[in-house]
Order: sequence, then C-alpha cells, then structure tokens
Amino acid sequence: MRKPGGKLISRDGQPSWRMTSSDIEAFVTRAGGQLGPVIFDKRKRKISPFSVAPWCKEKLPPGTPNIIRALRGDFFCMPFGGNSSKWDGEMHPLHGQPANDHWKFESLTKARGETTLHLSMRTTVRSGRVDKTITLRDGHPALYCRHIISEMTGPMNFGHHAMLKFPDEPSSGIFSTSPYVGGQVFPGEFENPAIGGYSSLKRGAEFDDLHRVPMADGGEADLTRYPARLGFEDLVMITRDPKIPLAWSAVSFPKQRYVWFALRDVSALTQTVLWLSNRGRHYAPWSGRHVGVLGVEDITGYFHYGLAESSEPNPISQRGYPTCFEFHGVPLTVNYIMGCARSPPGFGEVKMIEPEDTGKQLRLISAGGKSIRLDLDFRFLQIS
Repeated sequence: MRKPGGKLISRDGQPSWRMTSSDIEAFVTRAGGQLGPVIFDKRKRKISPFSVAPWCKEKLPPGTPNIIRALRGDFFCMPFGGNSSKWDGEMHPLHGQPANDHWKFESLTKARGETTLHLSMRTTVRSGRVDKTITLRDGHPALYCRHIISEMTGPMNFGHHAMLKFPDEPSSGIFSTSPYVGGQVFPGEFENPAIGGYSSLKRGAEFDDLHRVPMADGGEADLTRYPARLGFEDLVMITRDPKIPLAWSAVSFPKQRYVWFALRDVSALTQTVLWLSNRGRHYAPWSGRHVGVLGVEDITGYFHYGLAESSEPNPISQRGYPTCFEFHGVPLTVNYIMGCARSPPGFGEVKMIEPEDTGKQLRLISAGGKSIRLDLDFRFLQIS
C-alpha cells in the first residue's frame, strides 16, 4: 500500500518523515536525511540509543550547516569528512550534500509486514543521484538502510555516521568489533585549545588493540569502555580485516540490558572511525553540552579529512586498503543494518556476531558465552 504525500512532521526541531513497524518508531529529517530519533522495542522497553544534539530546537546563527542544525542518529555522508580541500575544482560541504541538502520524497510503502521510506537526491557539486531507502520489518529489531549511488564518475569516499548517546555513568557501555588489521589516532590537530577544543590521545599514534591506545600524557586509554576522559574530543580509525566479509560493531549496555549493533559488507565500507565526544568542545553550538556521545562511523575513507585526502595516496591506501571508490557510471549499492535488542542478565561485551538459519536469524554471543538470537535478514547485505 502506498501512502501518498510524504507528510512531514516536526520532531526535535526538524521537519521529518515518520515510519513505524510492530517494534520500531523512526524519524528521518528532510534536511540531510538524518535518521533519528529511533525507538526500538517501542511497546515495552522503548530503547532510544541514538543521540540528538542538545541545540536541536535552538535558533542557530545564519550560515550554520544543516548537518549541525539537525545533528542526530545516523546519516549518509558523500564525500565523508570535512572537505576543506578542493578536488578537481569540486568543493563539497561538510560530509557532502546528502548530509546537508533536502531530500526528495519518493514513497512510503507498507505491505506484507514491511515499511519502506524511499527518498532521492540529485547532487550538483558532483553530478549524480543518490537513492535512500530505509526499511522496517515487523518482528525485526533492525533498520535496513540502502543507498544506491548512480550516474557518477570519478573517485568518491563515503560512509555512515551513527552516533550513540551513552548513559551518564563512566564506562556504562562496552564497545567491541569484528577483527581489524590496525588502528591510528587522527594524525592532525583534531581540536584546537585556542578556541576551546581539547583532545587527550597521542596524535598519529598507531595501535593494534583498542584496549591500549597511547595518550598524549604518556599513558594508555581503553577505548572499549565509554564514557571516559570527560572534557575531551578524540578521533581514531581502524581498518577492517578484508578476509572477514561480515564486519560488525556493537555496544553492550549491561546495566540497562540492551545491545546496539551495526553490520555491513567490508568490501563496501572498509574502515570504522570512532568519534569520542565527551564535553571537549566549548565553542558554539557545542558549548560543553555534547557529552557521552560515541560516533561509530563505518566508511570508505581516510579519517574525516575528505575527498582530496581520501582519493590521493595516503598511508592507509598505500598499505593496500582502499580509502575511496572509483565510479565509472555504474551504480553502487551500499547496504547497512543497524539494530538494538534486549540482553539477558549478565550479558557483557559482545564477542561475536554470526548469521544463523540460512541468513534469517542473527546470534550475538557475549564474552561469557551467553547468546541473543534475533529475527534478522542477513541476506540484505548481499555478502556472497
């Protein structure tokens, strides 16, 4: 059944489309196509894992990018990053047009237990088209996100930008992830103390264990436990092991008894950027209010530099790990699944995520051997 009109409603300061299933209520903003808030297990626990910027209803100065005005949940970036450098005459906005411009409503359909919102955008800085679909399935605690990029030529970096709001308690969440070949702290100046931004990790430090990441003061930080290091903003990137086709990230909240997770094909999204935002920005509109937020940003790119740095040779691409995709007019489909499920007592760190029942179910296994089984269509990722 097609629902005509694509009626917009105001949610947390932004005109948004609303979509529902038996288990989930989700909102998608017209500006930037930002997904949030999202309420999982809506009839019982009402779990809302994504962050929404505290200034979402404030009147911000003219010229503030839409991406900052709306900042919430998850959105698709293309090109991913700051894009402060031109590439072949192209000057893209912060995280690209898909994360800032208005999306065009195509349809909202509900049939056979599936609800799908279809939006589209024609990009102009780089001529092309992006089709966004978000699908909810009754009985599935997950969001099925698909972006089809077409009519485009040349190199491009892109990715998702999920942001989780942690309970206001140190180390309330435990981050874990599928195997990776290495990681690095952002090699540039991520924050500038002269304008009220502060970082704690050692600039450019390489690591092979998220439990032991070098800090600027000579110590080590465990990035799997968060919130931590109050008063600082930090950025690290890990490169996925290409031999592991299913890449996943998860955050377990043992006290609150739920788990958030994200799944994707590692051939499409090759890196994960972790943005640890914990009251380290004191300039407007952040003003020390962005606290306990973890960005789990699955991308193909070189940190958050942007298109120029991701498409040119860089230390990651020179090691054989792609940081951009070369378009030749052939469409590319980027599939992504995010979910949230209740966890049993004593379920701590997620140690493994694996499909079951020919891809119709998913099992999350804790470090202590406890399991969560979910109805989930793993086949959506189209991993061979």
